[in-house]
Amino acid sequence: MHDIRAIRDDPEAFDRAWASRGLEPQAAELLRLDAELRRVLTEAQEAQAIRNDLSKRIGQAKAKKDEAEAQRLMAEVESFKAVLAEGGAKEAALRSALDAKLAALPNAPDCDVPVGEDEHGNVEARRWGEPFAIPNPKDHVDLGAGLGMMDFEAAAKMSGARFVVLRQELARLERALGQYMLDLQTQEHGYTEVSPPLLVRSEAVYGVGQLPKFEEDLFRTTDDRWLISTAEVALTNLVREEIIDEEELPLRLTALTPCFRSEAGASGKDTRGMIRQHQFYKVELVSITTPEESQAEHERMVECAEAVLKRLELPFRTVLLCTGDMGFSSRKTYDIEVWLPSQGTYREISSCSNCGDFQARRMDARCKKAGEKGTRFVHTLNGSGLAVGRTLVALMENYQDEAGRIAIPQALHHYLPGLTHIGGRRA
Repeated sequence: MHDIRAIRDDPEAFDRAWASRGLEPQAAELLRLDAELRRVLTEAQEAQAIRNDLSKRIGQAKAKKDEAEAQRLMAEVESFKAVLAEGGAKEAALRSALDAKLAALPNAPDCDVPVGEDEHGNVEARRWGEPFAIPNPKDHVDLGAGLGMMDFEAAAKMSGARFVVLRQELARLERALGQYMLDLQTQEHGYTEVSPPLLVRSEAVYGVGQLPKFEEDLFRTTDDRWLISTAEVALTNLVREEIIDEEELPLRLTALTPCFRSEAGASGKDTRGMIRQHQFYKVELVSITTPEESQAEHERMVECAEAVLKRLELPFRTVLLCTGDMGFSSRKTYDIEVWLPSQGTYREISSCSNCGDFQARRMDARCKKAGEKGTRFVHTLNGSGLAVGRTLVALMENYQDEAGRIAIPQALHHYLPGLTHIGGRRA
Protein backbone atom coordinates (compact mmCIF):
# COMPACT_ATOMS: atom_id res chain seq x y z
CA MET A 1 0.00 0.00 0.00
CA HIS A 2 1.25 3.46 -0.83
CA ASP A 3 1.12 6.58 1.35
CA ILE A 4 -1.12 9.14 -0.37
CA ARG A 5 0.76 11.92 1.39
CA ALA A 6 4.00 10.81 -0.28
CA ILE A 7 2.20 10.79 -3.64
CA ARG A 8 1.00 14.35 -2.99
CA ASP A 9 4.58 15.44 -2.31
CA ASP A 10 6.07 13.94 -5.49
CA PRO A 11 3.50 12.52 -7.91
CA GLU A 12 5.95 12.51 -10.82
CA ALA A 13 8.31 10.16 -8.96
CA PHE A 14 5.52 7.63 -8.40
CA ASP A 15 4.40 7.83 -12.03
CA ARG A 16 7.98 7.18 -13.13
CA ALA A 17 8.19 4.19 -10.77
CA TRP A 18 4.92 2.72 -12.04
CA ALA A 19 5.90 3.41 -15.65
CA SER A 20 9.02 1.29 -15.10
CA ARG A 21 6.64 -1.55 -14.22
CA GLY A 22 4.61 -1.08 -17.38
CA LEU A 23 1.74 1.01 -15.96
CA GLU A 24 0.14 4.19 -17.26
CA PRO A 25 0.35 7.36 -15.09
CA GLN A 26 -1.74 6.91 -11.95
CA ALA A 27 -0.98 9.91 -9.75
CA ALA A 28 -3.43 12.38 -11.29
CA GLU A 29 -6.47 10.16 -10.68
CA LEU A 30 -5.28 9.31 -7.16
CA LEU A 31 -4.81 12.98 -6.32
CA ARG A 32 -8.22 13.84 -7.80
CA LEU A 33 -9.90 11.32 -5.51
CA ASP A 34 -7.78 12.48 -2.60
CA ALA A 35 -8.69 16.15 -3.16
CA GLU A 36 -12.39 15.30 -3.44
CA LEU A 37 -12.21 13.22 -0.26
CA ARG A 38 -10.53 16.03 1.65
CA ARG A 39 -13.14 18.52 0.35
CA VAL A 40 -15.98 16.31 1.56
CA LEU A 41 -14.26 15.86 4.93
CA THR A 42 -13.84 19.62 5.28
CA GLU A 43 -17.50 20.23 4.45
CA ALA A 44 -18.55 17.59 6.96
CA GLN A 45 -16.40 19.15 9.66
CA GLU A 46 -17.84 22.58 8.92
CA ALA A 47 -21.39 21.21 9.01
CA GLN A 48 -20.70 19.44 12.29
CA ALA A 49 -19.26 22.65 13.78
CA ILE A 50 -22.38 24.60 12.77
CA ARG A 51 -24.61 21.86 14.20
CA ASN A 52 -22.68 21.91 17.47
CA ASP A 53 -23.06 25.70 17.65
CA LEU A 54 -26.79 25.46 16.99
CA SER A 55 -27.15 22.86 19.74
CA LYS A 56 -25.37 25.19 22.14
CA ARG A 57 -27.69 28.02 21.18
CA ILE A 58 -30.72 25.81 21.79
CA GLY A 59 -29.60 25.42 25.38
CA GLN A 60 -29.16 29.17 25.70
CA ALA A 61 -32.65 29.85 24.25
CA LYS A 62 -34.24 27.37 26.65
CA ALA A 63 -32.40 29.02 29.53
CA LYS A 64 -34.01 32.31 28.50
CA LYS A 65 -37.39 30.55 28.14
CA ASP A 66 -37.48 31.59 24.48
CA GLU A 67 -39.31 28.49 23.28
CA ALA A 68 -39.96 29.86 19.79
CA GLU A 69 -36.24 30.42 19.17
CA ALA A 70 -35.42 27.03 20.64
CA GLN A 71 -37.88 25.30 18.28
CA ARG A 72 -36.50 27.21 15.28
CA LEU A 73 -32.95 26.19 16.18
CA MET A 74 -33.98 22.57 16.75
CA ALA A 75 -35.54 22.44 13.29
CA GLU A 76 -32.32 23.81 11.83
CA VAL A 77 -30.28 21.19 13.71
CA GLU A 78 -32.59 18.48 12.36
CA SER A 79 -31.93 19.64 8.81
CA PHE A 80 -28.19 19.10 9.32
CA LYS A 81 -28.74 15.38 9.98
CA ALA A 82 -29.41 14.82 6.29
CA VAL A 83 -26.42 16.95 5.32
CA LEU A 84 -24.11 15.00 7.60
CA ALA A 85 -25.53 11.64 6.48
CA GLU A 86 -25.02 12.55 2.84
CA GLY A 87 -21.50 13.73 3.59
CA GLY A 88 -20.75 10.47 5.42
CA ALA A 89 -21.94 8.42 2.45
CA LYS A 90 -19.82 10.47 0.04
CA GLU A 91 -16.79 10.13 2.32
CA ALA A 92 -17.18 6.35 2.56
CA ALA A 93 -17.54 5.98 -1.23
CA LEU A 94 -14.53 8.18 -1.99
CA ARG A 95 -12.36 6.54 0.65
CA SER A 96 -13.27 3.09 -0.68
CA ALA A 97 -12.46 4.14 -4.26
CA LEU A 98 -9.13 5.66 -3.24
CA ASP A 99 -8.14 2.68 -1.10
CA ALA A 100 -9.08 0.26 -3.89
CA LYS A 101 -6.88 2.09 -6.40
CA LEU A 102 -3.98 2.30 -3.97
CA ALA A 103 -4.32 -1.39 -3.08
CA ALA A 104 -4.15 -2.40 -6.75
CA LEU A 105 -0.89 -0.57 -7.47
CA PRO A 106 2.44 -2.44 -7.13
CA ASN A 107 5.35 -1.37 -4.99
CA ALA A 108 7.75 1.23 -6.34
CA PRO A 109 11.10 -0.33 -7.39
CA ASP A 110 14.28 0.53 -5.53
CA CYS A 111 16.62 2.96 -7.28
CA ASP A 112 19.18 0.26 -8.18
CA VAL A 113 16.68 -2.13 -9.78
CA PRO A 114 17.31 -2.42 -13.55
CA VAL A 115 14.50 -1.22 -15.79
CA GLY A 116 13.14 -3.89 -18.12
CA GLU A 117 9.92 -5.33 -19.52
CA ASP A 118 10.38 -9.01 -18.63
CA GLU A 119 12.96 -11.64 -17.62
CA HIS A 120 15.21 -10.57 -20.49
CA GLY A 121 15.95 -7.40 -18.54
CA ASN A 122 17.23 -9.27 -15.46
CA VAL A 123 20.88 -8.89 -14.51
CA GLU A 124 23.06 -11.78 -13.34
CA ALA A 125 24.79 -10.91 -10.07
CA ARG A 126 26.98 -14.01 -9.60
CA ARG A 127 27.42 -17.72 -10.25
CA TRP A 128 28.54 -20.56 -8.03
CA GLY A 129 29.81 -23.97 -9.15
CA GLU A 130 30.28 -25.49 -12.56
CA PRO A 131 27.37 -27.27 -14.27
CA PHE A 132 27.69 -31.01 -13.97
CA ALA A 133 29.01 -32.74 -17.10
CA ILE A 134 26.41 -35.48 -17.55
CA PRO A 135 26.22 -37.26 -20.91
CA ASN A 136 22.62 -37.58 -22.14
CA PRO A 137 21.04 -36.52 -18.84
CA LYS A 138 17.55 -37.77 -18.05
CA ASP A 139 14.99 -35.44 -16.56
CA HIS A 140 13.58 -36.06 -13.09
CA VAL A 141 10.35 -37.53 -14.47
CA ASP A 142 12.16 -40.33 -16.32
CA LEU A 143 14.53 -40.86 -13.40
CA GLY A 144 11.64 -41.10 -10.94
CA ALA A 145 9.74 -43.49 -13.21
CA GLY A 146 12.86 -45.64 -13.64
CA LEU A 147 13.18 -45.90 -9.88
CA GLY A 148 9.46 -46.68 -9.51
CA MET A 149 9.20 -43.99 -6.83
CA MET A 150 7.54 -41.03 -8.62
CA ASP A 151 3.94 -41.54 -9.75
CA PHE A 152 2.04 -38.81 -11.57
CA GLU A 153 -0.70 -41.14 -12.82
CA ALA A 154 -1.77 -42.21 -9.34
CA ALA A 155 -1.83 -38.58 -8.23
CA ALA A 156 -3.91 -37.60 -11.27
CA LYS A 157 -6.51 -40.24 -10.51
CA MET A 158 -7.20 -38.82 -7.08
CA SER A 159 -6.36 -35.12 -7.54
CA GLY A 160 -5.95 -34.23 -11.20
CA ALA A 161 -3.00 -32.66 -13.00
CA ARG A 162 -0.03 -30.98 -11.27
CA PHE A 163 0.17 -33.42 -8.36
CA VAL A 164 2.62 -36.23 -7.64
CA VAL A 165 2.95 -39.25 -5.38
CA LEU A 166 6.47 -39.96 -4.08
CA ARG A 167 7.31 -43.34 -2.60
CA GLN A 168 10.08 -45.07 -0.69
CA GLU A 169 13.51 -43.41 -0.78
CA LEU A 170 12.32 -40.45 -2.88
CA ALA A 171 9.70 -39.65 -0.22
CA ARG A 172 12.42 -39.96 2.42
CA LEU A 173 14.72 -37.71 0.41
CA GLU A 174 12.04 -35.02 0.12
CA ARG A 175 11.47 -35.17 3.90
CA ALA A 176 15.21 -35.09 4.56
CA LEU A 177 15.66 -32.01 2.36
CA GLY A 178 13.02 -30.05 4.26
CA GLN A 179 14.49 -31.06 7.63
CA TYR A 180 18.01 -30.21 6.49
CA MET A 181 16.96 -26.76 5.27
CA LEU A 182 15.15 -25.99 8.53
CA ASP A 183 18.11 -27.08 10.64
CA LEU A 184 20.54 -24.98 8.60
CA GLN A 185 18.42 -21.84 8.84
CA THR A 186 17.64 -22.22 12.56
CA GLN A 187 20.91 -23.59 13.91
CA GLU A 188 23.38 -21.63 11.80
CA HIS A 189 21.55 -18.57 10.46
CA GLY A 190 19.55 -17.52 13.50
CA TYR A 191 16.00 -17.97 12.18
CA THR A 192 13.25 -18.95 14.62
CA GLU A 193 11.18 -21.95 13.54
CA VAL A 194 7.41 -21.44 13.42
CA SER A 195 4.59 -23.89 12.73
CA PRO A 196 1.86 -21.60 11.33
CA PRO A 197 -1.73 -22.17 10.17
CA LEU A 198 -2.21 -23.27 6.59
CA LEU A 199 -5.62 -21.58 6.36
CA VAL A 200 -5.84 -17.81 6.78
CA ARG A 201 -8.45 -15.07 6.53
CA SER A 202 -8.73 -12.57 3.70
CA GLU A 203 -7.14 -9.82 5.79
CA ALA A 204 -3.94 -11.84 6.09
CA VAL A 205 -3.73 -12.49 2.34
CA TYR A 206 -4.49 -8.82 1.65
CA GLY A 207 -1.76 -7.81 4.09
CA VAL A 208 1.03 -9.38 2.03
CA GLY A 209 -0.39 -8.05 -1.24
CA GLN A 210 -1.88 -11.23 -2.72
CA LEU A 211 -5.41 -9.85 -2.57
CA PRO A 212 -7.20 -8.48 -4.44
CA LYS A 213 -4.91 -8.79 -7.48
CA PHE A 214 -4.00 -12.50 -7.32
CA GLU A 215 -7.27 -14.07 -6.16
CA GLU A 216 -7.33 -16.48 -9.12
CA ASP A 217 -3.93 -17.90 -8.14
CA LEU A 218 -5.19 -19.00 -4.72
CA PHE A 219 -7.41 -21.75 -3.33
CA ARG A 220 -10.39 -20.54 -1.29
CA THR A 221 -12.52 -22.53 1.13
CA THR A 222 -16.29 -22.40 1.47
CA ASP A 223 -16.01 -20.55 4.81
CA ASP A 224 -13.99 -17.70 3.24
CA ARG A 225 -10.53 -18.79 4.26
CA TRP A 226 -7.54 -19.24 1.96
CA LEU A 227 -4.94 -21.98 1.69
CA ILE A 228 -1.53 -20.33 1.96
CA SER A 229 0.44 -20.10 -1.27
CA THR A 230 3.58 -19.66 0.82
CA ALA A 231 4.35 -19.49 4.55
CA GLU A 232 5.23 -15.82 3.94
CA VAL A 233 1.52 -15.08 4.37
CA ALA A 234 1.31 -16.51 7.88
CA LEU A 235 4.80 -15.52 9.07
CA THR A 236 4.57 -11.89 7.98
CA ASN A 237 1.12 -11.51 9.52
CA LEU A 238 2.52 -12.41 12.93
CA VAL A 239 3.34 -8.69 13.27
CA ARG A 240 0.00 -7.50 11.92
CA GLU A 241 -1.38 -4.55 13.95
CA GLU A 242 1.59 -4.80 16.33
CA ILE A 243 4.05 -2.19 17.58
CA ILE A 244 7.45 -3.83 18.07
CA ASP A 245 10.34 -2.46 20.10
CA GLU A 246 13.14 -1.69 17.65
CA GLU A 247 15.58 -3.32 20.05
CA GLU A 248 13.87 -6.65 19.25
CA LEU A 249 14.52 -6.32 15.52
CA PRO A 250 15.31 -7.98 13.26
CA LEU A 251 12.83 -10.79 13.71
CA ARG A 252 13.93 -13.74 11.57
CA LEU A 253 11.30 -16.43 11.11
CA THR A 254 11.23 -19.67 9.14
CA ALA A 255 8.71 -22.44 8.48
CA LEU A 256 8.44 -25.63 6.47
CA THR A 257 4.91 -25.90 5.14
CA PRO A 258 2.88 -27.25 2.27
CA CYS A 259 2.04 -24.48 -0.21
CA PHE A 260 -1.01 -24.39 -2.47
CA ARG A 261 -1.28 -22.55 -5.78
CA SER A 262 -3.89 -22.77 -8.51
CA GLU A 263 -1.31 -21.74 -11.15
CA ALA A 264 -4.10 -19.93 -12.99
CA GLY A 265 -1.60 -17.70 -14.73
CA ALA A 266 0.70 -20.57 -15.73
CA SER A 267 -1.50 -22.43 -18.20
CA GLY A 268 0.66 -24.59 -20.44
CA LYS A 269 3.88 -23.87 -18.52
CA ASP A 270 5.92 -26.72 -17.05
CA THR A 271 3.11 -29.21 -17.35
CA ARG A 272 5.58 -32.11 -17.14
CA GLY A 273 6.99 -33.07 -13.78
CA MET A 274 7.37 -31.36 -10.43
CA ILE A 275 8.52 -27.88 -11.45
CA ARG A 276 5.07 -26.28 -11.18
CA GLN A 277 2.66 -28.07 -8.83
CA HIS A 278 -0.61 -27.18 -7.12
CA GLN A 279 0.83 -28.51 -3.82
CA PHE A 280 4.47 -28.49 -2.76
CA TYR A 281 6.68 -28.06 0.29
CA LYS A 282 8.82 -25.00 0.87
CA VAL A 283 11.02 -23.60 3.62
CA GLU A 284 10.20 -19.91 3.86
CA LEU A 285 12.36 -17.15 5.34
CA VAL A 286 10.81 -13.92 6.65
CA SER A 287 12.55 -10.95 8.23
CA ILE A 288 10.97 -7.99 9.99
CA THR A 289 13.41 -5.12 10.40
CA THR A 290 13.91 -1.37 10.57
CA PRO A 291 14.07 0.77 7.42
CA GLU A 292 17.79 1.39 7.99
CA GLU A 293 18.67 -2.31 8.12
CA SER A 294 16.40 -3.76 5.42
CA GLN A 295 18.92 -3.52 2.58
CA ALA A 296 21.63 -5.34 4.54
CA GLU A 297 19.06 -7.87 5.76
CA HIS A 298 18.06 -8.52 2.16
CA GLU A 299 21.61 -9.36 1.13
CA ARG A 300 21.97 -11.59 4.19
CA MET A 301 18.75 -13.46 3.38
CA VAL A 302 19.96 -14.19 -0.15
CA GLU A 303 23.20 -15.60 1.27
CA CYS A 304 21.23 -17.81 3.68
CA ALA A 305 19.24 -19.25 0.77
CA GLU A 306 22.37 -19.69 -1.36
CA ALA A 307 24.03 -21.59 1.48
CA VAL A 308 21.62 -24.50 1.02
CA LEU A 309 22.70 -25.02 -2.58
CA LYS A 310 26.38 -24.60 -1.71
CA ARG A 311 26.15 -27.30 0.97
CA LEU A 312 24.36 -29.59 -1.49
CA GLU A 313 26.98 -28.70 -4.11
CA LEU A 314 24.39 -27.75 -6.70
CA PRO A 315 25.49 -25.14 -9.29
CA PHE A 316 23.42 -21.97 -9.31
CA ARG A 317 23.34 -18.35 -10.32
CA THR A 318 21.82 -15.34 -8.57
CA VAL A 319 19.91 -12.81 -10.66
CA LEU A 320 18.67 -9.30 -9.85
CA LEU A 321 15.17 -8.98 -11.30
CA CYS A 322 14.25 -6.01 -13.47
CA THR A 323 11.21 -3.79 -12.87
CA GLY A 324 9.02 -5.75 -15.27
CA ASP A 325 9.73 -9.14 -13.69
CA MET A 326 9.38 -8.34 -9.98
CA GLY A 327 6.53 -9.46 -7.78
CA PHE A 328 3.68 -7.11 -6.89
CA SER A 329 4.79 -6.34 -3.32
CA SER A 330 8.53 -6.25 -3.94
CA ARG A 331 10.72 -3.23 -4.32
CA LYS A 332 13.82 -5.36 -5.02
CA THR A 333 14.13 -9.09 -5.73
CA TYR A 334 16.92 -11.58 -6.26
CA ASP A 335 16.10 -14.92 -7.85
CA ILE A 336 18.36 -17.90 -7.24
CA GLU A 337 18.36 -20.29 -10.18
CA VAL A 338 19.69 -23.85 -9.96
CA TRP A 339 21.23 -25.75 -12.87
CA LEU A 340 19.02 -28.44 -14.43
CA PRO A 341 21.04 -30.73 -16.76
CA SER A 342 18.01 -32.04 -18.63
CA GLN A 343 17.04 -28.52 -19.69
CA GLY A 344 20.58 -27.22 -20.06
CA THR A 345 19.68 -24.05 -18.20
CA TYR A 346 19.17 -22.50 -14.79
CA ARG A 347 15.67 -22.53 -13.23
CA GLU A 348 14.30 -20.52 -10.31
CA ILE A 349 14.50 -22.25 -6.95
CA SER A 350 14.26 -19.23 -4.64
CA SER A 351 13.02 -15.67 -4.82
CA CYS A 352 14.15 -13.26 -2.09
CA SER A 353 12.38 -9.90 -1.91
CA ASN A 354 12.62 -6.71 0.09
CA CYS A 355 9.12 -5.23 0.31
CA GLY A 356 10.11 -2.11 2.25
CA ASP A 357 7.11 -0.75 4.15
CA PHE A 358 4.62 -1.79 1.42
CA GLN A 359 3.20 -4.80 3.30
CA ALA A 360 3.56 -3.13 6.70
CA ARG A 361 1.21 -0.33 5.65
CA ARG A 362 -1.40 -2.88 4.60
CA MET A 363 -1.01 -4.72 7.94
CA ASP A 364 -0.38 -1.66 10.14
CA ALA A 365 2.84 -3.22 11.47
CA ARG A 366 5.02 -0.67 13.23
CA CYS A 367 8.12 -0.34 15.37
CA LYS A 368 9.11 2.09 18.11
CA LYS A 369 12.38 3.22 19.63
CA ALA A 370 12.68 3.04 23.41
CA GLY A 371 11.97 6.40 25.01
CA GLU A 372 10.33 7.87 21.91
CA LYS A 373 6.61 8.48 21.38
CA GLY A 374 6.39 8.13 17.63
CA THR A 375 6.13 4.90 15.65
CA ARG A 376 7.03 4.03 12.06
CA PHE A 377 6.31 1.18 9.72
CA VAL A 378 8.64 -1.82 9.76
CA HIS A 379 10.20 -3.24 6.61
CA THR A 380 9.32 -6.81 5.64
CA LEU A 381 11.37 -9.28 3.61
CA ASN A 382 10.69 -12.81 2.42
CA GLY A 383 12.47 -15.55 0.52
CA SER A 384 12.54 -19.27 -0.15
CA GLY A 385 15.17 -21.21 1.66
CA LEU A 386 14.36 -23.28 -0.49
CA ALA A 387 11.48 -24.76 -2.53
CA VAL A 388 11.81 -28.41 -1.49
CA GLY A 389 10.31 -29.99 -4.61
CA ARG A 390 12.50 -28.03 -6.99
CA THR A 391 15.54 -28.84 -4.87
CA LEU A 392 14.61 -32.52 -5.12
CA VAL A 393 14.37 -32.15 -8.90
CA ALA A 394 17.78 -30.45 -9.09
CA LEU A 395 19.38 -33.04 -6.84
CA MET A 396 18.00 -35.96 -8.85
CA GLU A 397 19.14 -34.53 -12.16
CA ASN A 398 22.58 -33.36 -11.04
CA TYR A 399 23.43 -36.49 -9.02
CA GLN A 400 22.22 -39.10 -11.52
CA ASP A 401 24.49 -41.73 -13.00
CA GLU A 402 24.23 -43.77 -16.19
CA ALA A 403 22.40 -46.55 -14.37
CA GLY A 404 19.67 -44.14 -13.27
CA ARG A 405 20.76 -44.10 -9.63
CA ILE A 406 20.76 -40.90 -7.55
CA ALA A 407 23.77 -40.21 -5.33
CA ILE A 408 23.05 -38.66 -1.93
CA PRO A 409 25.08 -35.47 -1.24
CA GLN A 410 27.34 -35.57 1.81
CA ALA A 411 25.29 -32.87 3.55
CA LEU A 412 22.26 -35.21 3.68
CA HIS A 413 23.99 -38.37 4.95
CA HIS A 414 23.08 -37.51 8.53
CA TYR A 415 19.40 -37.37 7.55
CA LEU A 416 19.46 -40.58 5.51
CA PRO A 417 21.64 -42.93 7.56
CA GLY A 418 23.07 -45.83 5.64
CA LEU A 419 21.90 -44.51 2.26
CA THR A 420 24.50 -43.37 -0.28
CA HIS A 421 22.41 -43.82 -3.44
CA ILE A 422 18.75 -44.12 -4.34
CA GLY A 423 18.36 -47.12 -6.57
CA GLY A 424 21.60 -48.65 -5.33
CA ARG A 425 22.76 -50.73 -2.42
CA ARG A 426 22.90 -49.48 1.12
CA ALA A 427 26.34 -48.75 2.57
